[in-house]
Amino acid sequence: MRYEGNVYRPPSEAQSLIVQATIGCAHNKCTFCSMYKDKQFRARPTEDTIDDLRKARGMYRRIGRVFLADGDALVLSPEKLLAILAEIRETMPECERVSIYGTPQAVLRKSEEELQALAGAGLGIVYIGAESGDDEVLEKVCKGATADEIVRAIRKIEGTGLAASVTFISGLGGIELSERHAAGCARVITEARPSYAALLTLMLEPDAPMYMDLLTGAFVFMTPEEIAEETIRLLYLARPETYCVFRSNHASNYVPLKGTLPRDNDSLIASLRSALAAGAFKDDYFRRL
Repeated sequence: MRYEGNVYRPPSEAQSLIVQATIGCAHNKCTFCSMYKDKQFRARPTEDTIDDLRKARGMYRRIGRVFLADGDALVLSPEKLLAILAEIRETMPECERVSIYGTPQAVLRKSEEELQALAGAGLGIVYIGAESGDDEVLEKVCKGATADEIVRAIRKIEGTGLAASVTFISGLGGIELSERHAAGCARVITEARPSYAALLTLMLEPDAPMYMDLLTGAFVFMTPEEIAEETIRLLYLARPETYCVFRSNHASNYVPLKGTLPRDNDSLIASLRSALAAGAFKDDYFRRL
């Protein structure tokens, strides 16, 4: 197996075989993000990715899941992705799930027929970093997509036989934009109806462009109590018509939560109110990206 630079994956892909189909992130402009700063984006030669898959077959008795990295591997042409998926199906017939990162822009550039073909070839989940559902917050962090585009991308994924797993970042708008941020995230979940939605809580590393705003005081982290109130607001408003698996149990979160929306909204809100009453928040020392 050959890896270039630091390799990242969604938390739920901890047990997956990670294979780079691209190097870096095609967008790589988000101000809160420190990932892929050591790489110049490029498509990896398909034969190199296939060679890694074959080497992995010789190393592991069973490969149940495969994650195609790096940050936006969905930008690859359907032909390249179908060739990679065909290799996984051929050499790893026991593989239960193949997943990939995809930006809203990459999703919207593909036709419904192309996404359906990828689903039919074995792709199962597309991870989308929505980050927010408010256009002002999205513009401030240079996301490169509007809330409407994010909703359209999620609907497109879900409508073509794939599952969308969408990530939002608590505290991304700061206290000034907190209400709008929460309402926007709730709107995306409600209107787009993703299969999965997850909350991380904002943490910044020195390589993130936004880190300078933190040093100068132009941006101030929200307190755990403010994050809890923001999350309560989101959960109060997020009422999708179909079940959405919800998780807020990342290492960055102050209060671990898991449930299914809209069935468990009230119990999740109650857990946050209990944490507020007791001051039961994870210490910053134990939080991690």
